[in-house]
Amino acid sequence: MTDLALTVAYTLFVWWFATGAILWLDGLPPRTYRYSLGAASVLLLGAVQLLSSSAGDPSPVGAALAFTASLAVWGWLEMSFLMGFITGPRRSPCPAGARGLQRARYALEAVLHHEIALAAGALLVAVVTWEAPNSTGLWTFLILWAMRTSAKLNVFLGVRNLSESFLPDHLRYLQTYFARRPMNLLFPWPVIAATTIATLLWRLAINADDGSHDAVSLGFLATLLSLAVLEHWFLVLPIPADALWRWGLSSRRPLDRSPPPASSS
Repeated sequence: MTDLALTVAYTLFVWWFATGAILWLDGLPPRTYRYSLGAASVLLLGAVQLLSSSAGDPSPVGAALAFTASLAVWGWLEMSFLMGFITGPRRSPCPAGARGLQRARYALEAVLHHEIALAAGALLVAVVTWEAPNSTGLWTFLILWAMRTSAKLNVFLGVRNLSESFLPDHLRYLQTYFARRPMNLLFPWPVIAATTIATLLWRLAINADDGSHDAVSLGFLATLLSLAVLEHWFLVLPIPADALWRWGLSSRRPLDRSPPPASSS
């Protein structure tokens, strides 16, 4: 069980540190963004190469390398969005009075290019790992993609905590596409599904041979999916989730205006 414990500890650290680092870089002056994303792009190229090479390595080390490389690809996509390079054709607040399908269309336009980039990222990861013995990288990306999509839908439909503090000043208009409610009808279903799958992954990881590729790979995926479920609960429970990354948010400049009100529709 030692390898599984190390896998869990590594995933927890990377989840916490990488999120904080991206928030910290995004809080720096916009003139620094091209340098940050440029450095991240170099890492992206290395991550894609690492995904390709580790896909043929069905060992514990191969699983760890694939997991890390997939997170690096995801991190580049997150940075490109938060820094405003890849968002959507609509870069303005939701028009007043927009309701129903119209509001949904406006919200999609606000993040459309980012959604296309995520799909392209998933395709890239799938291509370089297709039919390889080590699929850890592909499953890592798919978990991140599925659970982030669920979180976005829940924020759009309405949750208690909208995590506005994570948005930089140049993306503050996105808050007008959010809705604040105690909960919405969608919320329980992805949480139940993800919790069920995570439980199965934990059982498989625990029952796998200690130190094997399967134990390590399943441990990464189970921990990552469990953290995604936890992040969903942060959306509806009276818990200040941003306290976990206060150090990452410390680079944000004080704002001289109040945030636009979140939609109640």
